[in-house]
Amino acid sequence: MTDIGSSATHPTAPGCPVQHDAVSLSGLEYQQTPSQLYRELRRERGPVAPVLLDGDIPAWLILGYAEVSYVTSHDEVFARDSRRWNQWGAIPADWPLLPFVGYQPSVLFTEGDEHRRRAGVITDALEGVDQFELAQECQHIADQLISSFAGSGQAELVRDYAHALAMRAVVQICGMPTSGSDTQQLVDDLRMSLDAAEGDDPVAAYTRVGERLRQLVADKRQRPGPDVTSRMLLNSADLTDEEIVQDLISVIAAAQQPTSNWICNTLRLLLTDERFAVNVSGGRLSVGDALNEVLWLDTPTQNFIGRWAVRDTQLGGRLIRAGDCLVLGLAAANTDPQIWPHDHVGSGNSAHLSFSNGEHRCPYPAPLLADVMARTAVETLLERLPDLVLSVEPEELVWRPSIWMRGLTSLPVQFTPVVM
Repeated sequence: MTDIGSSATHPTAPGCPVQHDAVSLSGLEYQQTPSQLYRELRRERGPVAPVLLDGDIPAWLILGYAEVSYVTSHDEVFARDSRRWNQWGAIPADWPLLPFVGYQPSVLFTEGDEHRRRAGVITDALEGVDQFELAQECQHIADQLISSFAGSGQAELVRDYAHALAMRAVVQICGMPTSGSDTQQLVDDLRMSLDAAEGDDPVAAYTRVGERLRQLVADKRQRPGPDVTSRMLLNSADLTDEEIVQDLISVIAAAQQPTSNWICNTLRLLLTDERFAVNVSGGRLSVGDALNEVLWLDTPTQNFIGRWAVRDTQLGGRLIRAGDCLVLGLAAANTDPQIWPHDHVGSGNSAHLSFSNGEHRCPYPAPLLADVMARTAVETLLERLPDLVLSVEPEELVWRPSIWMRGLTSLPVQFTPVVM
């Protein structure tokens, strides 16, 4: 059996994947400050901690940078096909995390040669996106959105700017119209699938996403264009329409909400941290540093489900049973004191795990395209509205109550009104 990390042994109850003292990841009081939870878990339970998902379903949260890197680099031991899970008998049909872990014939759950084939199609399709043209289009979208509120002297940047900009950019490169009720419904359903609020039905939302994208694929099969969907259809790998639908869900979900959160988390940092305040006017000097720091300290995807153990093994001093679920603690790994002993993120260091690691990391060039969207959004806003300030005290900002995604509920700002 393989072991990585702490040499200390944390006994596991016989026949049970995790210990009796597992921490629930639902309804946590730490949702506003998850870093506190990660510190306490790491201190009390080591780099691999027993946790309970919704409905008290046991799993392991991987907190250490070395451990997350090891798991994501060893697919032969920690694989992606969720059908291996030893807890399926306890999962109800309406389980809220089912869109994350219910097996789908998508690139997310494929392995080996099949994964490389499917990921290769996505890479080829994304490489067809001209980054210069994407930046121009994002600036055009940003200018339109800013013009819609510039005269009022105030705005709510999550809803009216970051979320809208990322949505329009992502659906456009996929070949969908950037406005209309169908597109907005798709974005709302994606949000519910990824980060359901009280009263949402994430399973039904995920079903609607699939239906909308099946129509898109059918339309592009008849009338291909210069877009990601068409390039996937025309790829020599000859994916089926359903395979393309499933992979498009993965591409859009991984791009839209995380990118909008990246934009807002960066704006929050620029507007609240005195290290950046002197350079906010005019924008460009600090934007790159802020974008990178957010990926280390406030990464949009906090935790990701995950991996499933192929066989019994050891990780961080824990006995991992075949079929156990491992949640990748990307945010915890990024702030691991083993790599930042002085609690300081080095400027320009991009060895974070925010885009994951290994064969199942975000396919190239997706991180570059996300950076184009986020950087253009932040720079354009700061250039157009150079005296931008928060409308509330920094401590009044509220994070969405999620252990999975890291994003603000709102980012209210004010500025000198601009007459167009």
